[in-house]
Amino acid sequence: MIVELLIGLCLLGSVVLFVAPSRYAGRLAAGWSLLPLALSLFMYAGFSGQGNAFLGGQLAYETTVQWVSLGPYTLNWHVGLDGISMPLIALSTVLTTAAILSAWTPIEDRENQFYGLVLFLEASLVGVFAALDFFVWFVFWEAVLVPMYFLIAIWGGPRRKYAAIKFFVYTNVASLVMFIGFFALIFGLGDSIGSLDMPAIAQALRAGELGSLAGVGPATLKTLAFAAMFAGFAVKVPVVPVHTWLPDAHVEAPTPVSVLLAGVLLKMGTYALLRFNFTMLADVAQRYAAIIALFAVVSVIYGALLALAQQDLKRIVAYSSVSSMGYVILGLVAYTVYGVGGATFQMLSHGLISGLLFACVGVIYNTTHTRMVDDMSGMAARMPVTTSMFVAGAFAYMGLPLTSGFLGEYFVFLGTFHADFPGAAWFTAIAMFGIVIVAGYLLYAMQRTLFGPFGVATDHGDGGAVRTDGGEDADSGAEHDIKRAAAHDVVPLAMLLALVIVLGVAPEISFGMIRDAVAPLLTGGAG
Repeated sequence: MIVELLIGLCLLGSVVLFVAPSRYAGRLAAGWSLLPLALSLFMYAGFSGQGNAFLGGQLAYETTVQWVSLGPYTLNWHVGLDGISMPLIALSTVLTTAAILSAWTPIEDRENQFYGLVLFLEASLVGVFAALDFFVWFVFWEAVLVPMYFLIAIWGGPRRKYAAIKFFVYTNVASLVMFIGFFALIFGLGDSIGSLDMPAIAQALRAGELGSLAGVGPATLKTLAFAAMFAGFAVKVPVVPVHTWLPDAHVEAPTPVSVLLAGVLLKMGTYALLRFNFTMLADVAQRYAAIIALFAVVSVIYGALLALAQQDLKRIVAYSSVSSMGYVILGLVAYTVYGVGGATFQMLSHGLISGLLFACVGVIYNTTHTRMVDDMSGMAARMPVTTSMFVAGAFAYMGLPLTSGFLGEYFVFLGTFHADFPGAAWFTAIAMFGIVIVAGYLLYAMQRTLFGPFGVATDHGDGGAVRTDGGEDADSGAEHDIKRAAAHDVVPLAMLLALVIVLGVAPEISFGMIRDAVAPLLTGGAG
């Protein structure tokens, strides 16, 4: 019942925060978030699962309780963890604590409600990665939308309502498309299944028990269902061309929400693709591997080029996520240990690095009140700790050795280069070129914002900004506006950077359990 305890702690914390006085909410939320964080790390340390959750593996922390019957199907409370879901749950709890700490400075209104929604979001994320019954999983999947919508719409920027509605509409329509595709498979399986248990469904599909539906043969039905589910999950990832909601949501969302959005919510899409499309319908994925790889490579290159063209520091990091998720898709379609395992490791790595970069951008914005690259420079001299961590995170994004960013990309490239689908080596080579573009836009952004002569735009209240350039003879008033970050702003940066380095130096901490969970997917058995 430890998974239930983890979810319950998050939900109870959400209720407590909603009724707590706002002036105590930040510290109470930070303290409470340490409880699920400590519990998830305890679970991680004691993890004993083997194999893949969907393919008959031995699960850790599994619970199955019959819930209710709906017609011919039984709904069960079924949760359990394998080597894919365990690291993602730990990532969710780590980033929640980091986001709460980074919210102390910028969030000054209705704080109890803000932190209550964040903890509710954490409970939903844990449920998404732990649930093994489709109905339970879908409840958590949709529950994520509610707090995220309000977090953007209430505490976001000037165009927050537009961004929140766009996010909600895109992802809700995508969920409907995915739902239709999945239930086409359920109805096609007929009497061969009696529940919505996802491991049972996956094993029935892989055993060839799918029949015809409404005159559509099994092969065509699987292809159509695969396309519907891929389209639905691709929006959440996001994959080009259904990525346009992401930069708007990131730019308008408060920085702590961007940390969770990039760090964990995008992983919901890639996690679902791995579980549904690439596990349940592996034969279809392999048949159309080249087309899927094309989507992945386009996302890598196009996302990087879009980031290169941006002037808003936050928008640069947002578009970089589109590029990074392209690497995950490319690794998944490789169907090699290092491809699929590397893609899962890249999910974990990107969550930490993107969370670090967004948190750094937030700390800089809290002080300068601008995110425009052309409106600031010389920040390294005024905020040395924050800028040092930003530089470290940027180099990890570029794939600097001894960081998790290097290993995530290396595993993906190694696995995809040896993949058995047409053009695999060429797709890998093109995707590798994306690293050059990544280095280009990150180095450009750092050179303009962190180094050079001191200068920052000061807001005069009318929406305009006047650049103040510092130097030996310049007015020191602007310099005095730039203060070093508070300790509670720096702590989450240091925490995330430490994890990026630890995973880069000792990847087996997570890659060992990941490799064990993806191996059965490649061999077709429980392993």
